Amino acid sequence: MKIAVTSASGHLGSAIVKALLKATKKENVIAIARTTEKAEHLGVEVRKGDYNSREDFNAALKGVDTVLLVSGMDEPQKRIQQHRNVIEAAKQNGVQKIVYTSIVGAEENNAFSPVVQSNRQTEEDIRNSGLHWVIGRNGIYIEPDLEYIDTYIKDGEIRNCADQGKCTYTSREELGFAYAKMLLEEKHNGNIYNLVGEAITQKQLADFINQVYGTKLVYNAVSVKAYKADRIAELGEFLGTIIAGIYEGIKNGANDVNSDYEKATGKAHKPALELIENYYQSHVQN
Repeated sequence: MKIAVTSASGHLGSAIVKALLKATKKENVIAIARTTEKAEHLGVEVRKGDYNSREDFNAALKGVDTVLLVSGMDEPQKRIQQHRNVIEAAKQNGVQKIVYTSIVGAEENNAFSPVVQSNRQTEEDIRNSGLHWVIGRNGIYIEPDLEYIDTYIKDGEIRNCADQGKCTYTSREELGFAYAKMLLEEKHNGNIYNLVGEAITQKQLADFINQVYGTKLVYNAVSVKAYKADRIAELGEFLGTIIAGIYEGIKNGANDVNSDYEKATGKAHKPALELIENYYQSHVQN
């Protein structure tokens, strides 16, 4: 069975390829990337695939049985057509199954909602494609917080607008394992899974980071308006607004959802503290 993974040069795509390589032969795995050189380190066949090009995917999906569609990073309205390019090319090539990396989040009422809505549209397109399908709704990755740790240490705090809201953090490694299962096992077909971990507050996040890194961070909540202005000043209008919307969603409970991780994988999701410990061991101690 030939399995193709789109956006394979990205963090999530490469984690899924690596998880597949532990579960099946490398001859069965194809990496698709917009810039093929960036995926060559994965050690599998690499094909070119730009989400804006239906022609790329008409060629990239030849001889493929199952495709993993990693959600694009473009602005919401562009994503819908980009994803349709992959879905239509999959149908044209006789692909049997499509697995999609969607997201958890509120479909209305915050600045992140348009992104969630675009993902829900792709979910609908996939369900109506006539192919076998599985959809994962990813929780928020823990890694960006840990990649940002130098700034947290410099500021002595984690500051955002999530307040007491809980977030079910996951990691790219945990997700990679889940998607490999969903790609390889037919029993998941027709299911939508919340791929999330343990629900924790931002104060708990700070406490866990302190425990692992030996830091003395505190958590300080600010208003949604103030946090949005701060993020826009640092990241620009589009990305700053999106990030503020994510944390507003956390504040309002959009990311405190039941986990289907064990149903998808056969094992419990790692606790948040263990995710942080694993990152520290692989990125800091080494």
